[in-house]
Amino acid sequence: MTGSVGAPAERREGREKVGGTARYAAEYHVPGRAQAWPVPAAVARGRVTGVDTAAALAVPGVLAVLTHENAPRLAEPDDATLAVLQDPRVPHRGWFVALVVAETLEAARAGAAAVRVDYDAEEHDVVLTASHPGLYVPEEANAGEPGLREHGDPDGAFDSSAARVDVAYRVPPLHNHPMEPHASTARWEDGRLTVHTSSQGTNAVRATLAGLFGLPEERIVVTAEHVGGGFGSKGTPRPDVVLAAMAARQTGRPVTVALPRRYLPAVVGHRAPTLHRLRLGADADGRLVSLTHEVATHTSRVKEFVEYAAVPARVMYAAPHRRTVHRVAALDVPSPSWMRAPGEAPGMYALESAMDELATGLGMDPVELRVRNEPDVEPDSGRPFSSRHLVECLREGARRFGWAGRDPRPGVRREGPLLLGTGVAAATYPVMVGPSTAAARALPDGTYLVRVNATDIGTGARTVLAQVGADALGVPLERVRIEIGSSELPAAPLAGGSSGTASWGWAVHEACARLARRLAGRSGPLPGRGIEARADTSGTADAESDRARHAFGAHFAEVAVDTVSGEVRVGRLLGVYAAGRILNARTARSQFVGGMVMGLGMALTEGSTVDAAFGDFAESDLASYHVPVHADVGEIEAHWIDEDDPWLNPLGGKGIGEIGIVGTAAAIGNAVHHATGVRFRELPLTPDRLLAGMPGPRA
Repeated sequence: MTGSVGAPAERREGREKVGGTARYAAEYHVPGRAQAWPVPAAVARGRVTGVDTAAALAVPGVLAVLTHENAPRLAEPDDATLAVLQDPRVPHRGWFVALVVAETLEAARAGAAAVRVDYDAEEHDVVLTASHPGLYVPEEANAGEPGLREHGDPDGAFDSSAARVDVAYRVPPLHNHPMEPHASTARWEDGRLTVHTSSQGTNAVRATLAGLFGLPEERIVVTAEHVGGGFGSKGTPRPDVVLAAMAARQTGRPVTVALPRRYLPAVVGHRAPTLHRLRLGADADGRLVSLTHEVATHTSRVKEFVEYAAVPARVMYAAPHRRTVHRVAALDVPSPSWMRAPGEAPGMYALESAMDELATGLGMDPVELRVRNEPDVEPDSGRPFSSRHLVECLREGARRFGWAGRDPRPGVRREGPLLLGTGVAAATYPVMVGPSTAAARALPDGTYLVRVNATDIGTGARTVLAQVGADALGVPLERVRIEIGSSELPAAPLAGGSSGTASWGWAVHEACARLARRLAGRSGPLPGRGIEARADTSGTADAESDRARHAFGAHFAEVAVDTVSGEVRVGRLLGVYAAGRILNARTARSQFVGGMVMGLGMALTEGSTVDAAFGDFAESDLASYHVPVHADVGEIEAHWIDEDDPWLNPLGGKGIGEIGIVGTAAAIGNAVHHATGVRFRELPLTPDRLLAGMPGPRA
């Protein structure tokens, strides 16, 4: 072994990105390429009764206007959000009702502004409440999780508990907003379709397009060479790729569709709002007897997507009596979808805030309360954990943070107008892995080529996979080249669920190990094309496990609350993680820190509101939807403990892209309570909410 795995190797594509030569989906300047601009619906529910395209077609440079009356017909998709321009219905505001194709982006935008659409508007319902009459318990919350799980008698056990917490929390709609908006460039040649798209998985895009357009998959090539972030919103195909392919077929020209940022909240998914009720019952020593986590959320009338925010309560703490239930209402809203740590991020905010409230009520240290409720097996399933080092994360985090010197009394630390406080929260995220294929080739010049259809969405996948290959081959890292990001490469699953590296890396490791064994028995020069070995982890990577496999972590936060302005400043964030074997120390720290900053945004700045009158999200761009910037982030540290888990995969990794966001918002919220003595239960913790909630003089 060369020792490549674990080393802080620099990103292989870093120079291309900072130098501006890395090409993204909208940057493929194919000869004759046209640009397209969509027209969003202006009503929250109804039907299109007429589209006047004359003024748009009169704009210089406009080539065509696609509507439901003339757009190519598609086969019915599995994902109904992709049935664009197929009929006159309008299921929510922002649904695309036309597409203008032009010689230039400016002409397409002007043409879109000139399209006139008439509607037959209908009454709409877009407001989620905990008592909404349309709420129902789904058979499954997403990812195959049951909508309801119950053990024992949680209500009776709660009523007889010595210590009780019965509280409600609200997490608003949240939006992914990757740096690169969703974009696709498509062209047809001799009945073949080539697409460059911003996606977390090109095999899924190819399969979807094949079904929609009635083509064999081998006649479609989809590439995603570089992807400027996704956070789940690019995990499945989105309307941009379908519109680009439709427009290219209609016009006979290559066409790029780059969605304007302000359109993204309505058409590429969002984290649905979640209304939480937590009921925790404990004995006098702080041991949980009863745990109930109820979640209400919304989905669209287009497709069902249920944010599974009660699922973490099935994993975290020992309680003999428990209920976790999801209720969902189908409203006239855009379709929610995957967003970084779906379920876990909002669910752990509520659960870890409630645990802090229980600790306060018991007069117990919140770290010790969590340690006291550490389970021997996964509470919901009864399966043993493959590894669980949450207690070690809490202890190590407390040591590094200086938790032992904390005055537990809330509202007592003050520096002028600033109230200071500290908080803690735990984190968890499931280990997921899927089957993948990969190929490794030894070349006569002494280098090696590894090919796998992985997608690098900014995580450093190219670099880490090269490290995995170098270790398995026993060669220096610089002798291994990587090809990723094309459906022409060996098939691989998408980058999502923190499963990418574990899935692709397993296949890369196996292919390279097989190649190394073949080479070990050879002598003499290699043939001109080299020697190749392939691997397919189907049947092994997707085999059922009798172990509960999760990553864990602990977050600590220190905040200053300005009693005059209501502003919250996070001076310190510290995370400690147990995430299996860390494959690249540099990129891992970047992923942890990135997740923590996203959690900071969830706590303090990010949030969207549904306009009841118009049926859309009021915060539709980065001027109104506030993500953290450098000035919002103080001292931030990410650490991990060495974890050897033999029940995972040959790499021993658990995935790190999402656990950084889980628990961060709760740690910050708990710190705000410690600073002010006031418990705020609705995110984000904006100055107006804090000023309204803090009693007494503010200076």
